[in-house]
Order: sequence, then structure tokens, then C-alpha cells
Amino acid sequence: MGKILIGWDEESLVPEKKVSLEGQFFERISDYVESDITVTAMAVESDGDQMILMSADVEALDEELLEIAREKFARLTDEVDPRKIMVGATHSHTSIKMTAKKKDETSARSFAGVVSILEEFLPEGKKYGEAVVPDDDVLTPEEGGELITDKIALAAYNAWKNRKEALVANEFGRAAVGMCRRVSYDDGSAQMWGDTNTANFVALEGGNDSGVELLYTFDKDKKLTGVVANIACPAQILEQRSFISGDYWGRTKAILREKLGNDIYLLSLCGAAGDQCPRDLIRWVEPETPIDDPNVKRPNVIEHKADPSMYDISGCNRVGKRIANEIISVYEEISEYKDEAVFEHKIIDLDLPFRKVTMADYNNAVRELEYYIAQNKHKEVFNFEDTARMHVYAGTISRYREQQNKEIHTVETHIIRFGDIAIATNPFELFLDYGNRIKARSYAKQTFIVQLCCGKDGYLPTEKAEKAGHYSAYVSSGKIGHAGGDILTRETITEINKMF
Repeated sequence: MGKILIGWDEESLVPEKKVSLEGQFFERISDYVESDITVTAMAVESDGDQMILMSADVEALDEELLEIAREKFARLTDEVDPRKIMVGATHSHTSIKMTAKKKDETSARSFAGVVSILEEFLPEGKKYGEAVVPDDDVLTPEEGGELITDKIALAAYNAWKNRKEALVANEFGRAAVGMCRRVSYDDGSAQMWGDTNTANFVALEGGNDSGVELLYTFDKDKKLTGVVANIACPAQILEQRSFISGDYWGRTKAILREKLGNDIYLLSLCGAAGDQCPRDLIRWVEPETPIDDPNVKRPNVIEHKADPSMYDISGCNRVGKRIANEIISVYEEISEYKDEAVFEHKIIDLDLPFRKVTMADYNNAVRELEYYIAQNKHKEVFNFEDTARMHVYAGTISRYREQQNKEIHTVETHIIRFGDIAIATNPFELFLDYGNRIKARSYAKQTFIVQLCCGKDGYLPTEKAEKAGHYSAYVSSGKIGHAGGDILTRETITEINKMF
């Protein structure tokens, strides 16, 4: 065991320009800043090992941008192995669109990939056009990539330089935030955001996890310096809106600083939540203002007494308050502080089987895409509505081409022991069941699962979800299927338990 040294830093990601917002099939340009978006870093040194654990208010951060950020950090200091930097995305859909450089995106899940496939199949004289075209006053994705990699490197460096002797307390709370967003029907199918007000509705496909894994950090005088909060729900209440926002984490942070002091840091970590959302699909509440997603249209809405709309600021405020109140309530009951910890940080490059499509799937996708274009031959310009309808077929075509030379996909994972805590990362939108299996069998007293960390590899659904289909479970929704999910789960449990 060794003395604990901890340092914190936070850097804003809000640029001077407007931004293209990431996370939907259609282009959105920010109108204003609803709440700050940030990158936050907690640097830890103890027992001869190190980590810099970070959260970023972005939809996801791909491996190329992470490596650029690590290279920039390495130019600032050689005291830390850059691979000990982990960046988890809160999965905010009201944050900056970013890329490392101009390139032909071919990822099965990428919007650009879907567009490029669609354009390939369009006959001469037809074209794709964005609903909103960014102008010179809008941050380009390349500028967004420069911004976030600069800020990750800076926050990591400052946090490392700020480390001091610290006390910690790991605690547990509960807050109802995430709920399953896949609806099962009596024919065995399922739908993301499916309508439950129908006689065919059977159940929500999966469960939810109201647990909040908490770590509080203090200076030597027991003054609170920061909070790490791990919740199994993405930050996508405001995902349809056209402003910059940290979503419910922005509201949580504002309340904590109002109640506990402006110098408090909040590290927001998203748990296994690929099939989770902040919306109650049973007690459906209509958005306060219209949204452009055809998947969430409700023809026969029943008015419910429930949470405010979880598409609007009112719902965001409710969730932020719910989380902050629980963090504060648990904080007020802390009685045990630790100044030493067993600390071990292991980086594992894990080989997982690439999820493949069959030749029959590919041929069907080609037929469906050609048929759709033929049925819409009156259109001169295809737009986001067409990509939303055709993304599964375009993604299937893209995946079939990619898999001709690829059978294994290697992912970066981190397994950490920090006292009684285990931290396990993965680069997926990992379905809740996998996280539950890891937590239930972990020898650690408390297990933090951090998804969308050190990569951007799409959804990782369960076998049940794959059989039921629809978005998030299609083969084009992510790089790995349930066979890889089982390997990831098994290896994560094994590595955690070796440390304990």
C-alpha cells in the first residue's frame, strides 16, 4: 500500500464559434450554450503506479483522436506513460462534431459512412444534400478535433502537476436515471424507442441499474476536492436540441458547486448503458417542442403523471437535481477516510471476433437500397430522412466490405484496482447485462464500469437483442457481437479478480 496523491483539472470545450452538433442523422448547428461542456481529469499516483482518468462531454472519442491527445501530452511531460490516460465520453449529443483530419469515413456506424454508401448507389443526376449547411462561422470537425485533443492533453498535464497527498472515500448511492430503451413485442422483435401503447407490446427487453458508484476525494484536512460518479445511463436527454450542453451532468455539476463550493470537480463516468436512456417508455411523456426523429413518433399518446419531458431542459434539470441530491446526501454521511491504497493499473489489448454479415445479408441490403432509391426516383436531392431509413442497409454493405480482410478487432481496455474499488473500461456502448455480470462476479467491494472509454466501437448488444433486431442490435450498429461481449465480460472478471 502507498500514500495517495491526487490532482484535478477541468478545461472547457466551448469554442468561440458555433459548432456542428454530433449524435443524430441530421445536421444541427448550435444556437447558443445552454451549459458548459468540459473535459475533466483526475490524476492518481499511489503504490508505484499511476492513472489519469478523464471524462469528456462528447458523444464519443475515437482511437485516432485519443492517440493525438496522448502524443500532445507526451510533449508536455515524460513522467507518465501516455497510455495511462483514459478518456470516457458522457455520450452527450449536444457537443462538438470532431475528426482528426479530412478522410473518407467507412465505419459501419458513422453518418459519413452511410452517406458515402448512399451516394455510391444514387443514379447520375441525383445527389445527397444536408438539411443545414455549415458556414465559415461554424467550427469544422477538424477544428473540433484540434480543440479536444489540445484540451485533453492540457487537463491531463495540469491534473498530474496538481497532485497532492489526498484522502478518499468510496461510497454508494441510488438515483433513478437510466431505463431500458428497447421495447419487445409479441412476435419476438424489438425496437429502440418502441411504442409501448400497443397491444403487441410485451415488455422492455432489459432491466435498469439505479446504483451510483461514488468516489470522493479530499485534501489532507478532509476538505472535499472532487467526486467521481458512475451511472449506467448516457447523457442524452437533450439529444435532439440545437444548443451546446453538458446535458444532465452539466446541471448536476452546477448544483454541486452551488451547494459544496465552486472549486469542486466532478468526474462523470457512463456505466454499461448501450440499451439504457433517461426516458420512461412506459409512462411516456411527449417532448415539449417537436423533434425530428421518426423513431419516436407516437400516434396515440396517453397523458401520464410522470417526470417532465426527457427531451427538454425541464427533464434535464430534474435528473441533474436527482443525482446531485444523492451525491450530497451520501457525502454528508461519510465517516471513513483512507490515505493509503493498493493501486494497480493494467492495460490490456483484447482481441475480439469481428461481427460479420452473411453474403445473403449483403445481397439483401443491396436490393433494399436499390429498391428504396427506385421508389424515390422523383427526388433530386436525398437528405437525412433517407439516411435514417437506409442506414442499416448502408451499414451492412460497409461491414461486408470491411470484413473481407478482417476477422479480429483489437480493443484497448483498462483494469484498475484502487483500494476496494475496481475500474474496468471498454470502448463500446455496452449493453447493461454485460456490466451486471461483471459487477455481480467481481471480487472488488465496488466496481466501476466505464463504457465509451479509449475508443468508439459502437453498440455491443446481447444475444437476445441481436435476435430481436433493430437499431443498436443490427450488425451495422457496432463492430462486435455477443460472442465478443462474452469474451470481454469473462476476461474483465478474470483480470479484476486476479487483483483482489
